[in-house]
Amino acid sequence: MNAPRVLFISPQYPAEMNEFTRGLAEVSAEVWGLADGPVSAVPAHVRRYLKGYVQAPLQRPEAVLDAVRATMRAEHIRFDRIECLWEPFVELAAFLREQLGIPGMSLDTAFAFRDKEAMKKRVEAAGLRVPHHAKCATQDEVRAAVRRIGYPVCIKPIAGAGSADTFRVDNDDELSAVLQKTAHVESVSVEEFVEGEEFTFDTVCIDGKPVFYNIAQYHPRPLIARSNEWISPVVVTLRDVGDPKYAAGVELGFKVLDAMGMGTGFTHMEWYRKANGEVVFGEIGGRSAGGHLVDQMNWGNDIDLFREWARAVTWKSVDPALLHLRRPYNCAIIFKRALGEGVITRVEGVERFMQRFGQHVVAEQLLRPGQRRRNWLQTLVSDGFVAVRHPDIGETLRMAESAATDIQLYAG
Repeated sequence: MNAPRVLFISPQYPAEMNEFTRGLAEVSAEVWGLADGPVSAVPAHVRRYLKGYVQAPLQRPEAVLDAVRATMRAEHIRFDRIECLWEPFVELAAFLREQLGIPGMSLDTAFAFRDKEAMKKRVEAAGLRVPHHAKCATQDEVRAAVRRIGYPVCIKPIAGAGSADTFRVDNDDELSAVLQKTAHVESVSVEEFVEGEEFTFDTVCIDGKPVFYNIAQYHPRPLIARSNEWISPVVVTLRDVGDPKYAAGVELGFKVLDAMGMGTGFTHMEWYRKANGEVVFGEIGGRSAGGHLVDQMNWGNDIDLFREWARAVTWKSVDPALLHLRRPYNCAIIFKRALGEGVITRVEGVERFMQRFGQHVVAEQLLRPGQRRRNWLQTLVSDGFVAVRHPDIGETLRMAESAATDIQLYAG
């Protein structure tokens, strides 16, 4: 059988796309990159996985289509798959598929994965619990939705990713402030703020059926972590996904995949568990999670999901070992934020932490003195992270708490 020819959008950015490009090449796909900049902008270690490259302005779908068609004519080729795992261009990939007659997620389905209002309507129509919600394009519409839903509410971009431009609002004064902060956003979703614990449900699917799934928990919820700079956000991938206390969340996840019409590829869903045990859908993306969550799933299970995703989308199969995982570890990643502004001046507590827990540390990528602080509001990774794993969830959380409280970066 000939190697599947895959056009992969943005092989160089975000950074994890480097690994997905590698994964495609390692399962014998012929990989062509598609991005705004010249091929020279792709790192050398990624370029070696590319058979070819198409440069086109990704913000202009028709121009991209013309460039892809021109490449196909010039090279006498046809693409078997068009894939994208970067949120802003999931719909572009679907547009290209439909225009070129290439199988994969349709534009209608991609739109529902991107538009939070359309998404919730599909899930709600399947009889599943979603937050009370409304799509709003004006400040008057936002205020009307808030009156109908009642405080507290969550206001977020309709087509956003992560927790950027996302706010909890508890009263009229906070609403006025948030309306100013989100004035640049074209349309927002106003949602009931669901009190409870927040989890993810991540999958690799083939024809809508998960061949791998993962549950992770946020400590604390992302909206809280994003609102308080002093917090060291922690995400924990859970070893015991079969624990009965997660069963309702897993069942919700499977039903959401059906409601959304998922095909083959990665999904990243967030859901809530209230104090009374009720589970509530949050949102879902038809792509992989960011924030090193794919790395976490790999570290926790001794697998390579970059490659297994690639095998799924190109060959509609996975390594049989993925179907019979022993799931050896919980894995926690702890993101750090420096005190102060400017350049990192010192890092404290790392050596002591490594002496205590070094055998369980799978990654340590903290900024070092002389490096400039990142904008913590724009990136979850902030000023670096430490990742640990352990078979026991209690020990995993103990190490995570130690990293959150005992490691500190200073800037000045």
